[in-house]
Amino acid sequence: MPKPRRNLLATAEETLTPPQELPVSQSIARVASAAGKNLYHVELPGSKTILVELPARFRSTIWIKRGSFVVVDTTTLADRENKLGGEIVNVVRNEKDWRKMPYWPSSFPKVSSYGEDSDDEESNVGKMPPSDSEDEDEDES
Repeated sequence: MPKPRRNLLATAEETLTPPQELPVSQSIARVASAAGKNLYHVELPGSKTILVELPARFRSTIWIKRGSFVVVDTTTLADRENKLGGEIVNVVRNEKDWRKMPYWPSSFPKVSSYGEDSDDEESNVGKMPPSDSEDEDEDES
């Protein structure tokens, strides 16, 4: 039997807005890869990689892809004797709002979009390839 719709909506709503502050045991991390069975490799600020678990309330509700951000609590699984380094307690869905918060780590800079024009070279996005006659003119010069 599937989860009640009200539970799905409540979980999705919870992940939209960032909290005012994060507890000391929690930090923002970037998802490096999925390890299977609701386990993920995440990069903490400072280039440390740990294995974390996705709790049952997020499973089949919110999908996490490589490169997205999550909030990880590293003390929840400290009493266990296994390879898990923490648990995902929140998923960053509206990254723009989260980046404005004072606890956002500076080690995760915003990635520039591909649409920006660089000063070094002209972009070929959306342009036609050169015709054969233009190639011949360049060879003769």
